[in-house]
Amino acid sequence: MKEPISKKNLDGYGAPIIPWEKVQKRLQKGIPQAPKTGGPDRHTAWLATVNRDGRPHVMPVGTLYVDDAFYFTASPKTRKAVNIARNPNCVITIATHDFDLVFEGPATKIVDPARLRQIAEMYTKEGWSPTVVKDGFTAKYSAPSAGPPPWHVYEVKPETVFALGTSEPYGATRWNFQTSTCRK
Repeated sequence: MKEPISKKNLDGYGAPIIPWEKVQKRLQKGIPQAPKTGGPDRHTAWLATVNRDGRPHVMPVGTLYVDDAFYFTASPKTRKAVNIARNPNCVITIATHDFDLVFEGPATKIVDPARLRQIAEMYTKEGWSPTVVKDGFTAKYSAPSAGPPPWHVYEVKPETVFALGTSEPYGATRWNFQTSTCRK
């Protein structure tokens, strides 16, 4: 991701600001979701969307992090896809060994066939081989929470990121990447 436009130390116990470079380095290593690849036993990504009545909806999703964005799939009739169509604001959370990470930003449905092919190639490199169809992907299998195929493909470019340290020196920091979401 580009450099944040602001940062804030959220730690109330005297820990220093977590350097953005440390979080970037962790993200660039990748966040595999296969068993025994992260922690506690794997990295689980959780997606939170907003129901029609304003209540949150949270589900695990298979994500791919490439080029400073997260990608995930969802069948058009799943609650998360319906929620995103109405309100694209969402949150993705992932626990790693060094940080619990929270990414806030809008989800955008990818419809460009060339971009869908690029994303399919990225997924294939990670061990899942989807086929591009008219509005997204199909494959022999997907994450159980994705619903039945075909799946829409969504991109989340984080506007706000939180890192909560889970190892020395711990700490909690927020970075903003968009002036519209900049908080004091």
